[in-house]
Amino acid sequence: MNNIITNRGNHIVEKIREFEYRINVNKSKKMNVPVTIYADDNLILKMSNDRTIDQAVNVSSLPGVKKHVVVLPDGHEGYGFPVGGVAAMDLEDGVISPGGVGYDINCGVRLLRTNLKVNEVRNQLKHLVNELFGSIPSGVGSEGTVKLSKSELDNLLVEGVDWAVEHGYGLEHDAEVCEEKGRMIGADPESVSDTARKRGLPQLGSLGSGNHFLEIQQVQQIFNEKAARVMGLEEGQLTVLIHCGSRGFGHQICSDYLRYSEQTLKKYKIELIDRELACIPNNSPEGENYRKAMYSALNFAWCNRQIITHFTRRAFEKIFSASETELDMKLVYDVAHNIAKVERHKVDGEGTRDLVVHRKGATRAFPSGMEEIPSTYRDVGQPVIIPGSMGTASWILLGNDKSLDLSFGSTAHGAGRTMSRSAAKRNYTVDKVKSELESKGIYIRALTKNGIVEETPLAYKDVDSVVNVSDSLGIATKVARLIPVGVIKG
Repeated sequence: MNNIITNRGNHIVEKIREFEYRINVNKSKKMNVPVTIYADDNLILKMSNDRTIDQAVNVSSLPGVKKHVVVLPDGHEGYGFPVGGVAAMDLEDGVISPGGVGYDINCGVRLLRTNLKVNEVRNQLKHLVNELFGSIPSGVGSEGTVKLSKSELDNLLVEGVDWAVEHGYGLEHDAEVCEEKGRMIGADPESVSDTARKRGLPQLGSLGSGNHFLEIQQVQQIFNEKAARVMGLEEGQLTVLIHCGSRGFGHQICSDYLRYSEQTLKKYKIELIDRELACIPNNSPEGENYRKAMYSALNFAWCNRQIITHFTRRAFEKIFSASETELDMKLVYDVAHNIAKVERHKVDGEGTRDLVVHRKGATRAFPSGMEEIPSTYRDVGQPVIIPGSMGTASWILLGNDKSLDLSFGSTAHGAGRTMSRSAAKRNYTVDKVKSELESKGIYIRALTKNGIVEETPLAYKDVDSVVNVSDSLGIATKVARLIPVGVIKG
């Protein structure tokens, strides 16, 4: 395959080498930089069947965009920006885009390890899943177990994970192994609307719905013994993966600032190819307000996952009649998706400069030696956690040097959808999905039947293919493959 023509936007997509495709700058489409797509032949054909490639080309027209727009192997159609998209804007002359971060700000994932072996506790796993399902609220509009006053919410929005630890919901070590230590400096609750506050107040400590989940998993295979040792992982081990975000709080902030951005376009003489790309000059007062509100949502999400971690540990203690210390329930790492922040990167012909890196449905993947990585992992590289779809494998990877040049230090964030939720409901039944999971030894609890059907593994890309692209390119390399044995869905 030398090149392909997408059947939607008529963009010429050239295959540069294995796993790398390019759309060169086309001024007639108002492109400022090329688009680079990392995928195999099958994955890019899936991208060609929706608006993924069109949206990436549109992003390349934004003011101040640098080097290239990146589409990662899990890329699929989103709001404005494709999910699985990375774009870096000039700090001074560029923009910041609420749609480039997404509605579920800091939808992220964290991994907990234990010293339990799955084969030794298999007869207790169903009890464990039931206990977790009963103690961690899930579903649309679900309310958490931690009730906040308005002043407590404000403090939490500034302090992030530190707030949770100080209030007895975790250990100091937990914050050390979160991206940004679980706290973005510069959050300001004054930039958050009353509507967002009202939505966030009751939701702390809840999973939510959609593709969010809590999974009990087994380490199936180790690919990098040294890195696995540093992370405390070994084959047969029982682990927990928690995938959720900022709930209605972050969703409302995105909604508020999308409207805000649309209202300011004329003021700053910004013309857009797609209104969903609504953005604000990064160094404007409006841009500062969005950043402060978005950072507040980032901190809310990290705190939310921390509270869920606390109640996960309590459930394990109850089922196994042992303390979290005896069970060695350490947090391995927590990564954020749906985020924009200032980082220094090399831009061809311009040297190293500060950029506003938007990662929408993308995971940071920094290599060893960088000060942004916790000291525990600085010698090996940043852990990268890529959750699969419900009932399929998840992966632990390691950030690699090549990521800085190829993808602004980023890699995929999951499997990526290939089928809409409505299509999944038309094509599958809850009994069929549950029976397929049970045939693999996976026990599932979900609040609704739709929650199971909509998230059938067949609605997603093959996560192993997504990971193979990243590993083959050297963006982030394989450490361990995990498989689920118990699932909780909203």
